[in-house]
Amino acid sequence: MHLTAKADYAVRALVELASSPQQSAKAEAVAAAQAIPGKVLEAVLGELRRGGLVQSRRGPDGGYWLARPASQISIADVIRTIDGPLASVRGERPEDVSYSGSAAPLRHVWVAVRVNMRAVLEQVSIEDIATNQLPEFVDQLTIEPQAWRRRPAPSVDSSSM
Repeated sequence: MHLTAKADYAVRALVELASSPQQSAKAEAVAAAQAIPGKVLEAVLGELRRGGLVQSRRGPDGGYWLARPASQISIADVIRTIDGPLASVRGERPEDVSYSGSAAPLRHVWVAVRVNMRAVLEQVSIEDIATNQLPEFVDQLTIEPQAWRRRPAPSVDSSSM
């Protein structure tokens, strides 16, 4: 999975907004609190507004706030708003790709990858992060040291080329 900087900024901005749900927050305050470049955050907040995840008001009393309760906004909602579908293969949905011959089962692999991403991203809400109350299954998935271990990139043997 490749998470873009914009999607990461969007999640962090929403968590920041969820941390003060009684009031609106200025983009500058969110940018400073989360160390997000201001111009980039403005663009991200615009996409979140168009996607129905935040609302805004201009002026001295203006700012941004969540368009619905933080418990009803999943990480998957944010990623889809900013980057589109959670999983795609060459820009297509996994169920829409097809392969011939011995690669035919690969389509099932891509669908399975999407199912597993959904299993996490649709079940973790902005509220879960803002309140540091992640679902139990997240702790179970990350408790093993192997979960944190980086896998080395396959080496390329230039002598065989």
